Amino acid sequence: MLSIVMPAKNEAAAVGSTIAAIRRQYPEAEVIVVNDGSCDETAILAEAAGARVVHHPYSKGNGAAIKTGARAASGEIILFMDADGQHDPADIPRLLELIGQGHDMVVGARQKGSQASMGRGFANGLYNRLASWMTGHRVDDLTSGFRAVRTDKFREFLYLLPNGFSYPTTSTMAFFRAGYSVAYVPIHAAKRIGKSHIRLLRDGSRFLLIIFKIGTLFSPLKIFAPVALVMFALASSWYGWTWWEQGRFTNMSALLYSGSVMVFLMGLISEQITALMYRGRE
Repeated sequence: MLSIVMPAKNEAAAVGSTIAAIRRQYPEAEVIVVNDGSCDETAILAEAAGARVVHHPYSKGNGAAIKTGARAASGEIILFMDADGQHDPADIPRLLELIGQGHDMVVGARQKGSQASMGRGFANGLYNRLASWMTGHRVDDLTSGFRAVRTDKFREFLYLLPNGFSYPTTSTMAFFRAGYSVAYVPIHAAKRIGKSHIRLLRDGSRFLLIIFKIGTLFSPLKIFAPVALVMFALASSWYGWTWWEQGRFTNMSALLYSGSVMVFLMGLISEQITALMYRGRE
């Protein structure tokens, strides 16, 4: 059974038509709209279109709505999509086809021209490169909310998902770290209907912080080892200069050398803790 989960906050302008398009294509699918404290007619229009509506008494965030929808879903496959008209229900079969081929998560990767602005497109490109480096796998679209997942595997990571706008980031990196199969399908995202709830500077800095936070949780040495290497290089450079100029080994060099060793050992310990956390999944 397929469950389609849509988080929605004040999406009355698009939620009804989006659900109607889904119903025409998948009349037997379970459609769940998580009403995240909307103050318009989002819930009424969603119910009228044939969706099951789960209510948040106040706005908890996009990630919290995703977690609520994932807990409420009864299907073996969950497809997450936005209720603002950006995602085309006609692309759903392409994602489900790859799920049927054995993948655990399939993400709709937005192509050039699908980003809301040049600044957001640049930021997403930076996030993709950072995530690719940390996971060791190519990440085509780290922040896309249009994705299909196997329910049992996705629920393993619900406790890790933040309540804000970065559940795609966390879930993608968690799936890679757990050794699950992730695939991408190129899509074109339309311009959203209504006002966006994302703020570029505020939420962009949060995305960047979460990438490093998740990186230290899933691939600690990818963070700790470069820091240790930089400290070691600085210590060696400073030692070389002071030895040439003053003929002595300074306290600063000793501090940087000892710091680099400590940071590297912390990375090794963190890597072992991470391996124990994922024991039985890899």
